[in-house]
Amino acid sequence: MFTTIKKITVGFTLLSTLFSVSVLAKETLNVGVDTAFVPFEFKQADKYVGFDVDLWDAIAKKMGVDSRLQPMDFSGLIPGLQSRNLDVAMAGITITPVRAQAVDFSSPYYDADLLMAVKSSATGITKFSDLAGKKVGLKQGTSGATYMKAHVKADYVEFPNIDNAYLDLQAGNIDAVVHDSPNVMYYIKVSGNGKIKATGQNDSVLPQQYGFALQKNSPYTAQVNKALAALKADGTYAKIYKKWFDKAPK
Repeated sequence: MFTTIKKITVGFTLLSTLFSVSVLAKETLNVGVDTAFVPFEFKQADKYVGFDVDLWDAIAKKMGVDSRLQPMDFSGLIPGLQSRNLDVAMAGITITPVRAQAVDFSSPYYDADLLMAVKSSATGITKFSDLAGKKVGLKQGTSGATYMKAHVKADYVEFPNIDNAYLDLQAGNIDAVVHDSPNVMYYIKVSGNGKIKATGQNDSVLPQQYGFALQKNSPYTAQVNKALAALKADGTYAKIYKKWFDKAPK
């Protein structure tokens, strides 16, 4: 009898140990997230929500890892990966050759372009070249800001947080805001209050694709791509996309 009890006890202890090791082995990735890039990531009540957040949660679940979100300004995300303080960064980050020299990127998960926001009463701004000589708000550190400064001679004001650029536009402090199309459209829909409108839809200047950024030569890059492909195949990606953009992905 004692032998049987001893075997049961040993077996239970071994099972408990294996379970504990399994739980402890689940990795937690530090994920950098922009503080405000609607509808991709933004704070609602006491937590961050958005397309990127939902998509990353689904990817992490497929990978079998936990995540710890680290909110910060966009300009700090790639340096955070380079210093290895972050494992992943998400903020509607445009995949560019220059950035790809410093970090890994996942497969693309969203197609975008630049768009202009102007006051609803504004006239005469339909093309990006119409911004020449105007006072224009940009988001600091973005590929859109780099492009505009190189191609259109305007009086640029760069903001760490793009929401402040929209507020300055509504207040009449600047003539326009140039930023990624999904953010411009979502802001106008949710917070524009009929005071601002989008323009430049027929003047494509910077087609771009977003990807999750990871440390250079990250062991997680292939896993992220595998999970993303699986989510596209099983319909989860399309479901999340429709939730945030009210339409199916192309």
